[in-house]
Amino acid sequence: MSSFNNCIKFELDIKEKNIVFKDYFYKMVQMKKHKIYEAELIQPACPFCGSLDLLHNGHLITNIHYPTANASLPVIIRLAKQRVKCRDCERWSMAQSELVNKYCSISNASKLKVLSALTEDRSMTSIARENNVSINTVQRVLGNCSHRFIDSYEYLPAHLAFDEFKGVDRQLHFICLDGDSHQVVQILRTRYKKNLLKYFGRFSPQARANVKTVTMDLNFYYQDIVRACFPNAQIVIDRFHMIQMLTRSFNSLRVQVMKTFDKRSRQYQLLKSPWKLYLKKYDELEKIHPRYNWHYKDCLTQAQVVTEGINTSTTLENSYNLMQSFIQAVETGNTHELKSLINCQDQIGTLMHKTLLTFKHNLTAVLNGAALPYSNGCLEGFNRKIKQIERTAFGYSNFTNLLIRIRLEENQYKEKEPNSLLMNA
Repeated sequence: MSSFNNCIKFELDIKEKNIVFKDYFYKMVQMKKHKIYEAELIQPACPFCGSLDLLHNGHLITNIHYPTANASLPVIIRLAKQRVKCRDCERWSMAQSELVNKYCSISNASKLKVLSALTEDRSMTSIARENNVSINTVQRVLGNCSHRFIDSYEYLPAHLAFDEFKGVDRQLHFICLDGDSHQVVQILRTRYKKNLLKYFGRFSPQARANVKTVTMDLNFYYQDIVRACFPNAQIVIDRFHMIQMLTRSFNSLRVQVMKTFDKRSRQYQLLKSPWKLYLKKYDELEKIHPRYNWHYKDCLTQAQVVTEGINTSTTLENSYNLMQSFIQAVETGNTHELKSLINCQDQIGTLMHKTLLTFKHNLTAVLNGAALPYSNGCLEGFNRKIKQIERTAFGYSNFTNLLIRIRLEENQYKEKEPNSLLMNA
């Protein structure tokens, strides 16, 4: 019996001495074949006084779901827990084990396996199916992680990045990242100004004074929050958003100019079909090998197409040259050139003129975006990961569950007192 017991314990990776395995067999449960182990949980001493003089009074049989490498053959441990009475203190007790929590039929090993699977990009249904548990069990394990993420209001990174993402019910949630380590600082349910001021106001003055730069898009009230909460921080406008605004303005002007020509004309076809070429950097255009295009019935290089297209309008040509010079100045960090371009007096499109006025209104932050190496690239990449998490789960209706899943997949789970995590799952 001892050898048989040790073999089963080795197979199931159970090291508790008070559990004694007696037999195993196969049985159909709910039209599925299960492997069932019979075991007894011994109570060696009184948990109240430590006495060894015990009176045994039957067992409580519990069917415990245990993880297995073969998901098609679930494992159940039919554990008989001894019920005893102490002859010294005359108190009743039931044998307890680290294998499973009290009043629970899901083993702690199964819950830890579910928790490990929750750190991957998988749906709760597939996790439940693999571990032979219900979806509600997976949700309980996920819910018990909410108190594990401890927020400290004594420290803030020197470089922050602000943005928002669409989450529960298509609402916009605020997200803040560390610009150096790319770790999440906080995710808030809303992005309203009063809520952000309340959150950052909880930090100590030393922590807020430690912030040197805050990278963001051109959201106007984010700048008010930075000025109110971070006295030593510089506002940095993300380079991608600046160039995106400029290219969209030019693209809108290109469409306007294109619609002034007849649809069968050469000018219309030059401005319509190769529209992507106008948004590329001029240095990246093909200038040697011409190619035939059936739209405008000619053999031209990419540079020739763009040159002939912008020559159809003086305003379009000035806007294109301004956009190309702006992109080059941002890439090289030439703030003097950037400042002169923002104050440009050439004839350009109306929307592009409004874009330059926006840059002029936020001139210091725009110049910081070109001069400093920080950007929201890490934040945009993390938002893409959040979208994948939501897509895998077909959306979330509970913000807390979404937040916990993001934290788990980010590997920011702080493992402290692991047994407390499984107490109520």
